[in-house]
This record gives sequence, C-alpha cells and structure tokens, in this order.
Amino acid sequence: MKKFFSTFLFSILAFAASSQVLSNKEKYTEADTLRGSLRAERAYDALKYHLKLKVDPSEKYIGGSNVITFKMEQKLPTMQIDLFENMNIDSIVFHRKNLEYNRKYNAVFVEFEEALAKNTTDSLEFFYSGHPIVAKNAPWDGGFVWTEDEDGNPWVGVAVQGTGASLWYPNKDHQSDEPDGVQLDIAVPNGLMNVSNGRMIGKKDLGNGYTEWSWKTVNPINNYDVMINIANYEHFSDKFQDLTLDYYVLPYNLDKAKKQFKEVQDMMECFYDKMGPYPFVEDGYKLVETPYLGMEHQSAVAYGNKYMKGYLGRDLSGTGVGLKWDYIIIHESGHEWYGNSITAKDIADMWIHEGFTTYTEAIYTECGWGKEAALKYIKGQRKNIQNRETIIGDYGVNAEGSGDMYYKGSNLLNTIRSIYDDDELWWNTLRDYTATYKHKVIKTQTVEDFFNKPVETDLQPVFDQYLRHSRIPELQFKKDGKTFAYRWRADVEGFDMPVDVFIDGKETRLKPTTEWKKLDKKVSSEDSIKLNDLEFYVNMSFK
Repeated sequence: MKKFFSTFLFSILAFAASSQVLSNKEKYTEADTLRGSLRAERAYDALKYHLKLKVDPSEKYIGGSNVITFKMEQKLPTMQIDLFENMNIDSIVFHRKNLEYNRKYNAVFVEFEEALAKNTTDSLEFFYSGHPIVAKNAPWDGGFVWTEDEDGNPWVGVAVQGTGASLWYPNKDHQSDEPDGVQLDIAVPNGLMNVSNGRMIGKKDLGNGYTEWSWKTVNPINNYDVMINIANYEHFSDKFQDLTLDYYVLPYNLDKAKKQFKEVQDMMECFYDKMGPYPFVEDGYKLVETPYLGMEHQSAVAYGNKYMKGYLGRDLSGTGVGLKWDYIIIHESGHEWYGNSITAKDIADMWIHEGFTTYTEAIYTECGWGKEAALKYIKGQRKNIQNRETIIGDYGVNAEGSGDMYYKGSNLLNTIRSIYDDDELWWNTLRDYTATYKHKVIKTQTVEDFFNKPVETDLQPVFDQYLRHSRIPELQFKKDGKTFAYRWRADVEGFDMPVDVFIDGKETRLKPTTEWKKLDKKVSSEDSIKLNDLEFYVNMSFK
C-alpha cells in the first residue's frame, strides 16, 4: 500500500484493501520490470493452474506443486515463471525430466532443452515449499494471515492483490494473462475446512491427519483471486434465480451471518438490473469469513466486516447513507463484475477495477433509497480525494496510479452519466459494457471508446483530464456587463465539457470551452449562479 500520511488514507484506503502497490515511483528497479512487463520470456498463454498443496498452520508452512498448462505464443527456449525469492524451488518437471532454471528477484527463468515451438500446448509441474510472507496488516499489505478463532482453532487467510499471487504459488504473475480455470487440492489438518474458488469437487481423508479439499473453477480468473481460506467453517446456502449462494462462517457467527447475508438477495436483484447477470454463474457465489477485512476473490469473496453496516460501523462518505448497507458485501461483490470479470491488462489501469466498483456502492444505494441518496453518497466520497497524482499509473513496471482511482473514478463515472443526461441510455450502456467485455482483459482506451460512442459529446477530453491529470476542471465566471462570462480552466488543451448550473434557481446546461463565452442571461450577482455539484465533480470560481 502506498505511503499516505493523512486521514484521507484511512478513509479512501480504509477500504482500498485491494491496492497493495499504489506507487508512482520516481525510480523503477529491474525487479519492477521483471514483474510488470511482458518480456519475451512471458510469450506464452497460461491456460490452467492445478495447485496441490499441504498447509501446516502450526508451522506457517506450505508445500506442494502447481501444474501449469500453457500454449506458446512464439518459439521459446526460456520461460519466466514468477515465485517470490523467499520460497524454495524443489524441482521443475517437464516430460518427466527436471529442468534447469535461474532465479532473479521474484522471477524464475526455466530453461528447456529444446525451444518450444509456437502454438505448442504443454504443461510442467513446479514443486515448491516454504514459509510464505506473513501479512503485517492484511489486506493493506500482501501475505498470509495465520491466526486462531475465538475457540482456538486455526484460521488462515491470504490477501495478495498488487503484492502478487507469486507470493504463495508459481504462476505467470501479470494481469494480462488469466488461466481459463484453476483446480485447488488443498490438504489441511483434520477438523478444518479449506474453501477456495469455484465449486467443491471432492473431499478426501489422506490418512495422515490431513483432509484434502478440492475446488475447481470453469471461468477465467485473475491470479490474485486464486485463494485458500482455512477454518472450522459452518456452511449454509441460498439461491438467487439460477445462482447458488454459499456462505462459510465461523460457528459462533452463524446466526449473525444468516441475518446479515440476507442483503445479498437485494444486492443481486439490483446488480442484475443495473449491470447485468452475475458473471460467474457456473462457479457460484460465496461469502467466506476471513481474519482480515475483505477482498474480491472471485466466486469466494472474503468477508471480515464483523456483521456491521457501513465499513466496520462507519460511513466512508460522511453522509450517513453508507450506514444503510454492509460495505464489504456490496463493494467486494461489485468487483465480480468490475475487476474479476472485466480486468485491466496492466495495473496502471486499475481504475477500471476500482472506479467502477466504488460506483457500484452508489448503484446499490440508488436501488434501495433513490437517486438523490446515491448522488449525496457520491458527493460525500469527494472528501477522500486528494487530486495530487494521476489516476493512471506507469505502464510496464507493476505500478498503480494514485488512490484517487476509487472515489475520483466513481465521481468521474457519475459526471459522465450527467453528461449523458439520459438515465435509460446510461444504464443500457453500462449493461452493454459489462456484457461486451465479460471475462475480458482490456485497457483504459477501450473503456473510453465504449462510453464515448453513445453520445454526441466527445468524452475524450473529459477522460484525459480526470485520468491523466491530477487536477479536476474549474468552471470560471467573471462579470461581463450586466451578466457573466464563463470558461473552463483545465490541463487538456481545448477542454470542453457540458455542465449544469442553477441560475436564479433554474437548472441550465452550459457548454463552456477554454475561451470566454458570454452568458445569455441577465444575472444580478454571483450568488444567483450555483453549480449542480451533485451531478458534476468540478470546481467553480468567480474572478
């Protein structure tokens, strides 16, 4: 998590839990490039991961293997597979032979005896073990959480978004490449359960004091979403239409969970209506109680909000609206559509995950309490925005942009909706977006082009100002005879964007540019002009 020093960090990253690498560095290292760039050694498509692991909570130790199935995108003599350097490599087996390899930082360079030909599909088994990094303060920093529940039973969780899935298992650790599916065979001490992504396909007593729990997904999945959750869980279930809803909680929280998780029904009804169907119906939806606040682990959403409304009983918007619903349920589930289904190719574009998901909080508010409440909530989010650094980060070096990607991203989307000035068109466009790019990896420009197409207004300058510059545009007025003149002050050359203001209480749409325009209405004083600041996130001033 990027080093922030004000109360802003507590609020915006009070649950920017999914961001552990917020960093606009002045200098990047070779390790950053190895992780963040699509080098020649990464010219392969990871098709499937099959993890087979034994987890020992008493020793904080894991050991086993990952069978990596891949397809070559070009002829390749050397393959880069990522695994943190503190983890041991026991062997890497290909066609029953041990391969040679070299390590550099958190990258492993595997040498094939003969270069693999383009379009070859094959697999290797990567055996490894060790003590994975322990999170100091999950989910804000990456790693394992080894703790106990109130009854003294082991309780284990992992949160690695940003830090990297290669913290605990070998993989091609780049967001651009999602395996088409994963299988996890996780052995844990008898009496405990492991819950992972997808559907449970088996449970087997290994006869050595361990039970193996097997889970499998059939949909593409982000590396950082692949997950294990170990505890003495109780399970209960429900359904929404054709979607199975499964819940795994600690036994003494069962009654609270059955009450709190009823909100999932309302959430699904809202999200289906506004955003389209759940993207991973085949893998089901789960909430899994974790010893940390939460994370958007695909089809196995981590929940640690202690069965409270808001964010641990607080409202991050400061409006009171955020206390009407459970922040972790809504925000983390929203990521199933934005982040898990639609994924940014490079983490520099993580606003594609976080801006849209933060906006889902307002979507849910609007479904339950109306548009005015949603607009109030979005406006309240602005107190968490710093406007000091750009939302988009540096490409190819494993670096996100600023934490403004959350609430500034949400306010950008609300501003674009206001530019549309047609709610039916807005919701149709949002649903089309989630359907068009379902299970796809995209870039920021893809988003810009999609939302630009339905409207006559060119939104490119708007995206450029909010995403690629730190400041927001300023609507300036100055006295001009018996009326006023107005213009935009912005970083984007020739910036123009429609905006709504109230003049003597009547709403009026202005179309300012960076050149002064005369207001075609007689205005008695500055006080007669008010910005529609519920719908537009801009500054306004009088010269």
